[in-house]
Amino acid sequence: MRSENRSPQVGASVTLGGMTTAAVAFRVHPLDPAQLDHVRATGADLTGRRAERHYADGGEPLRCCLRDARTGERCLLFGYAPPLPGDEGPYRDIGPVFAHARDCGGPRRTDAYPREWRGRPQVLRAYDHDGRIHPATTVHDGSNPVAALGAVLAEPGVAEVHSRNFADGCFMFAAATP
Repeated sequence: MRSENRSPQVGASVTLGGMTTAAVAFRVHPLDPAQLDHVRATGADLTGRRAERHYADGGEPLRCCLRDARTGERCLLFGYAPPLPGDEGPYRDIGPVFAHARDCGGPRRTDAYPREWRGRPQVLRAYDHDGRIHPATTVHDGSNPVAALGAVLAEPGVAEVHSRNFADGCFMFAAATP
């Protein structure tokens, strides 16, 4: 999913040190396809814990296609370890995510912030090239998520950003510059 979508890139003008800079292009990435395929094929996450099967109530954030679930959609809830840049060191973590129970084809776009998730406060956890948490990590209030994400990605040394649910800390998506 990460390399197959070649649509135009969207960026955000960012302000650093009081100066507005050019737009920062980025791509958003859903769940790692290999991990998701493993869960769908085996019914268990990478730790061996059983994935829960659910019919969506509606509104569950689906990390496979980067949108909210519609009422009645078949979903899986399982532990997910988002890949990190570098050596997958001590900052790797596992947390709960929802995904479609069957292949949904992934997100329609990877060149824009997920439309249905705009307006939601999020933690933008920045990582450096070694997979360590970068000090650019921040929280945004949801009012301009594209600019907030662009500003973090523009910081020197940031290799990737994980957007996470503000209240629960769950992984939503990854973003990186092309």
